[in-house]
Amino acid sequence: MRRRREEPGWLRGKPPPRWARLAPAVALVVLVLAQAITPGDIELGYFLAGLPPVAAFAYGAAGTAVFAGIVLLLLGVSSLGVGHAQGADLATVAVVALLSVVIAWVRRRRDAQLVSVRTVAEAAQLAVLPPVPEQVGPVRCAGLYRAAQRGTLVGGDLYDVRVGPYGVRALVGDVQGHGLAAVGTVAALLGAFREGVLDDPELATVAARLDRRLLADTAGSAEGASGQGASEQPELFATALLLEFPPGLDLVRILSCGHPSALLLRASAVSELAVEPGPPLGLGLAGPDLAVVADVRLLPGDRLLAYTDGVTEARDAAGEFYPLAARLPVLERDPAGVVEAVWQDLLKFTAGGPRDDVALLVLSLPEA
Repeated sequence: MRRRREEPGWLRGKPPPRWARLAPAVALVVLVLAQAITPGDIELGYFLAGLPPVAAFAYGAAGTAVFAGIVLLLLGVSSLGVGHAQGADLATVAVVALLSVVIAWVRRRRDAQLVSVRTVAEAAQLAVLPPVPEQVGPVRCAGLYRAAQRGTLVGGDLYDVRVGPYGVRALVGDVQGHGLAAVGTVAALLGAFREGVLDDPELATVAARLDRRLLADTAGSAEGASGQGASEQPELFATALLLEFPPGLDLVRILSCGHPSALLLRASAVSELAVEPGPPLGLGLAGPDLAVVADVRLLPGDRLLAYTDGVTEARDAAGEFYPLAARLPVLERDPAGVVEAVWQDLLKFTAGGPRDDVALLVLSLPEA
């Protein structure tokens, strides 16, 4: 499952690109040759003074110092025919070269710190929302997650697939807000869901557990806010779609807490499952009495696509919403897979990608 956005290589601990390392050396050779074929009354050597600062962006302190030494040698030894710097001019170039070495040293240290911080942050985020395996129990899975905030792996959407004593259960949800501010709520809901998979015999009881988790977090946030003199009580809410594949049965049970229903891909037809939505989580209304669980019979080859509103509320340049159900009959035949085909189509539709978090989850039972 692809979860990363492309970042510059040196921000991921990789060496700088080859062109960045070759640029100072190429510029050095070009300037020396240009000076050699230029009449003596035209001085090009002083352009060499700009090479150490350029080298500082691609090399460490030692590499930059080598370039700085070569530049000082070419400018200070007039017999080489490249430059004729003396006195204050040569001292100025030497100061620039020294500062370049310091900058290269500081940059290398900050790059190392940045790589370390990113590694720890990615490990923490993947611990909260790990990639979905290809198969959980008898259920085949394929997922895709894209956070709206650049440089993060987890936003305000969530999904998970777990197997327990009551079958395989899946969760797709969307919490209030997005980005890093919503990660705490995502972690709380996922923790409650994983407990419910093991302990709660009914799908509606799992929804009630998630609702209580958000209510408890809201109460805790309200106490903290009142201690700081805040006048407004914070609210936490989320929409969620719960799915259950009972053991030994060719059906799926679905419960919606204010979340869009899943799409059923059967042969070349796409239809939205008829599920009566209940109230969102965090309002204190989710429970066995209000929850409506729908049983849907599955045929061999059927696939279920659950998604968040970051997909269907994405707009193109004309302000039109992304027609997910209308495009699926063509996209589901893509050899790369449904989730990857939808994402690539969404990128083209929005000319760069949606501005909200996106989560896609495809579930299916073995055909045999």
